Amino acid sequence: MTKTFFSCIALAAAFNVSAQTIPGPEIQIKTAVMAAPSEKQAGAKVYGYASDGTFKVLREGSNDFVCLADDPKKEDISVSCYHRELDSFMERGRALVKEGKNPKEIFDIREKEVKEGKLSMPKQSSTLYALSGSRDNYDAATGALKNGYLRYVVYIPFATSESTGLPLKPDVPGMPWIMDPGTHRAHIMINPAKP
Repeated sequence: MTKTFFSCIALAAAFNVSAQTIPGPEIQIKTAVMAAPSEKQAGAKVYGYASDGTFKVLREGSNDFVCLADDPKKEDISVSCYHRELDSFMERGRALVKEGKNPKEIFDIREKEVKEGKLSMPKQSSTLYALSGSRDNYDAATGALKNGYLRYVVYIPFATSESTGLPLKPDVPGMPWIMDPGTHRAHIMINPAKP
């Protein structure tokens, strides 16, 4: 009985610590939209986390951008924003992660579903902006991140090196290159040189 009681106390304490580490919606929104271009920040739809860790919409949007708040379970800070035409692709990926699929399975399932017309990809190029940084440089009280690193991904489904003139790897930092060419997930990677 005593052992069970202390186990319950430990579990409740762990839950409270976990709940306390999730910033409020305003801070999550402020941090998430930092990944977006400045003119897209105020109207972006934002997904984030409720106090119990549930992934949910924190703010409905009024423009063509969607942003994802930082996952409080991960060690460092990582937020991203993307064009709304990518939302079904991103949502399908989140659902497959929740089902326990590994990255290769997720890639293969989405590739098949896109080719079968069950999952839509944008007809035009669509951009994702990813901002990352160290938790040591993050102020959870204000949502400010110092020394963040912003990179860019431009999805161009089924494009190839030959159809775009892009190399398969960068020769210098910041050089655009194509990743996953010829697939539903073909995209231009742009990783600026780090200071």
